[in-house]
Amino acid sequence: MKQSKTHRKRGILLTPAGLNRLQEAIMAVERVENHGDHLTLDELSDRMNVSTKTLSRLWSLHTGVDQKTLKLCFSAFNLELHEQDYTILNENEHDSSETSQALSLSSDTLDLRSSQSLSIDSFVKFGREQLKNLWSYPDGSVPLDSPLYIERPPIEELVYQEITQPGCVIRIRAARQMGKSSLVLRLLAFAHKLGYRTVNLNCNQIDSDCLTDLNKLLRCLCWRVATELGMDPNLNDRWDEEVGCKLNSSFYFQNYLLKQSQSPVVLVFNEVDRFFEHPQICDEFFALLRSWCEEARQNLNWQKLRLVVVYSTQEYVTLDINRSPFNIGLPIRLVEFTHPQVKELAKAYGLDWSTGKESGSLISLVGGHPALIQLALYYIRCQEMTLEELIEEAQANGGIYRYHLWRHWIKLQENPELAKTYAELVTAKQAIYVNPIETYKLESLGLIRLEGDHILPRCELYRAYFEKQLVTATTRI
Repeated sequence: MKQSKTHRKRGILLTPAGLNRLQEAIMAVERVENHGDHLTLDELSDRMNVSTKTLSRLWSLHTGVDQKTLKLCFSAFNLELHEQDYTILNENEHDSSETSQALSLSSDTLDLRSSQSLSIDSFVKFGREQLKNLWSYPDGSVPLDSPLYIERPPIEELVYQEITQPGCVIRIRAARQMGKSSLVLRLLAFAHKLGYRTVNLNCNQIDSDCLTDLNKLLRCLCWRVATELGMDPNLNDRWDEEVGCKLNSSFYFQNYLLKQSQSPVVLVFNEVDRFFEHPQICDEFFALLRSWCEEARQNLNWQKLRLVVVYSTQEYVTLDINRSPFNIGLPIRLVEFTHPQVKELAKAYGLDWSTGKESGSLISLVGGHPALIQLALYYIRCQEMTLEELIEEAQANGGIYRYHLWRHWIKLQENPELAKTYAELVTAKQAIYVNPIETYKLESLGLIRLEGDHILPRCELYRAYFEKQLVTATTRI
């Protein structure tokens, strides 16, 4: 018995990584469910189903709790507890140097050890200070548990409300890197909290041969949705070649997938622009989606389907207005960050840009482009780069945006006529005519912005960089 006591685990402690994940998940819930107001210790206690005393021990970062308790705290915010989130505290390790070093508590930090009534506001402040050097490189969508997601009211509230409506359609349009994927992640998380089932389909994952054969495409879609819902696709038994693929897929959804689901199903089509390159498939496929939406007006099974379509361009205007899903439902257009939103993001990075001077300078260079703003703040915060240095290097040779600009350059080089048009655009002293097809292509790449009838380079960075690159290339030709 004595030996057993010697090796008995007192409990586990949060690591900095675990503290970061939990803190950011709490902040995300505060934004979505509590209008940005901090949750009190009592509210957290009720949500996590643990006592305030236990929570105070957890926040203290030096008193162990049991693993079951920590799992409860994490699961309350839809997080799984990972090994890197905690460290095991044994009786003879209470003051171990390894644990002390991992927590990195300085003498002037909030005295989390002594307060059993610690507010979540203090906890968030502590977490930000301790984790200031742990920002990850901004690439792709903003994770759900990140404090770096900036809401663009009333967009989030609108999509959250709309997804609760039977048979709804939500259309989200914006150029690449404008935040479509980040918004979709939060919409799916919201739907998940409501008990809905979700399928997030990236159309770029569809094999090319499926985009030339409607039957293959619809079978692929049905298989994917069934698999994501945890159901046996059983396609061969439910697919009758005699009735045609559109009827087959409609019956499959209505009488198999939706009928068996006890809750609504949110189906997201990301990057549907890919279909626009295949007109022989495009018209029929989108007409089918439109028919499903119309069925929802009278069929209870179809009312369970909540459709979200995500795309970058307006090429859909060529479709028959009566056979397209692009003129029904809730339209969402993601726009650039405003000055206040840039200042808010800078604050999340721990930068004091309250005067607006810095945000104004950055916006003058890259507009309110979310990805470019995010990248600048990351380098200023984590790479010890000043805003002045960043702007100077960007204007000279692309600077931190070099790879971003190269990607656009490669796209333009693949289409010499489009590159020539953009060269004329970035050097023009007044508005010039650009044909609708090239306008569509340039907008889908995010290279232009529309101001009324005027077509302009997206931002000063693009104008200066591509004026130099494209004019030089055109001269050589």
